[in-house]
Amino acid sequence: MNIIILGAGRVGESVAESMVSEQNNITVVDTNVARLRELEDRLDLRGVAGNGIQPSVLKQAGAQDADMLIACAPADETNLVVCKVAHDVFNVPNTIARLRSPEFVEGDALLSPTGFGVNNVICPEESVMRYIHKLIQYPEALQVMDFADGRVSLVAVRAVPGSLLVGHTILEIRDLFPRAEMRVVALYRQDTEVPDLKSARILAGDEVFVLAATEHIAAVLAAIHKKDSPVQRLMIAGGGKVGLRLARSLAGKCQVKLLEQDHRRCEYLASQLPSDMLVLQGDGADEALLEEENVGEMDLFIGLTSDDEDNIMSAMLAKRMGARRVMALINRRAYADMMQGSAIDIAISPSQTVIGELLAHLRKGDIVAVHSLRRGAAEALEAVVRGDEKSSKLVGRKIEDIRLPTGTRIGAIVRGEGAESQVMMPHHDTRIQSGDHLVVFIPNKRQVREVERLFQVSATFF
Repeated sequence: MNIIILGAGRVGESVAESMVSEQNNITVVDTNVARLRELEDRLDLRGVAGNGIQPSVLKQAGAQDADMLIACAPADETNLVVCKVAHDVFNVPNTIARLRSPEFVEGDALLSPTGFGVNNVICPEESVMRYIHKLIQYPEALQVMDFADGRVSLVAVRAVPGSLLVGHTILEIRDLFPRAEMRVVALYRQDTEVPDLKSARILAGDEVFVLAATEHIAAVLAAIHKKDSPVQRLMIAGGGKVGLRLARSLAGKCQVKLLEQDHRRCEYLASQLPSDMLVLQGDGADEALLEEENVGEMDLFIGLTSDDEDNIMSAMLAKRMGARRVMALINRRAYADMMQGSAIDIAISPSQTVIGELLAHLRKGDIVAVHSLRRGAAEALEAVVRGDEKSSKLVGRKIEDIRLPTGTRIGAIVRGEGAESQVMMPHHDTRIQSGDHLVVFIPNKRQVREVERLFQVSATFF
């Protein structure tokens, strides 16, 4: 695909890096020439210097031949205007805008073809907030991803010493948890996938990806960890856009303390949050302040400032002082990779939380949802099976007869629509039906195209 990305900031860079790896033709537009040259030297893409709202700049970027434009400049108004120009002047078929304002909602008349011409909206701050919410809801999970309108969840958990997972094979786990119907779709050991799931024994420290009906996830985690203590006391360091969104959404659900260094921002936060939510002016890495506010009694500490180093230091300090679980928002990918699984329980990468939303628009066939896993190395996607036994490579076939790429696994099937839908954990002799939603784990992104072809309907397939 020919894709134009407006904005070479952190989000734009992450989007470009992810999409370049999939052999797309990427052009990045930005006013910062030095930043563009840096990206051109590191990634296989083309940079165009200039203001993206100008038709001449978009034309130079190849908008007349573009399949998609992703506007992720810092200002909402810039992204809206760029999408309008791309749609009206160059007939770009798919425009995506990064919009921070909650007043612009996908599907709104203002964003329609007769309005700003925005097909899809992404909001990294909202995506990060939803991501953290899932981790608060399931405290023992490392990552939680939804499929089939929330009916199926893929959860990553770490096998801790003494847990019921350690020392057992995948087949034995089914006998251990007969009431918690689930499917283990991947096992990682020291950042390397264990290919033979049937015979491998889980060791302490392994990362296990488990698929189950969402209604069973809490029971699955409780069975694995023998505990599932809810988050009741939470401390947030950083009252920026993400911190405020998160604190506001947690009102009445748990006790929240919010730390923010800037005095004026503290006053604004206090005016926006309930009176029973404590807003404190101070540094999240101030040991005396953390001790005074009893950080050791917190179920969860989250570093959400705009500075990676501050988030890392405050989270590590909170962990050392007794906080049960800590998270840190880390923009730099190298930092996030380094800190994941260290003293910091979960490193949150803002760009990775939105990559899946964008990938769903890139995938061919009836791809409904995509989640990026293992810092972009793997994927889990939900796709709808179409056609009949003559036109489809899947309809009417048993799971064991489907030629999947090596390591790729069908983890769940959702059959039916709405309240009548049924979540199934497939077996080797389960037959696929037209209309089924399949949740597929793909260990290597290079295998995505091969999986996509399985879902494409052919008029002459035999």
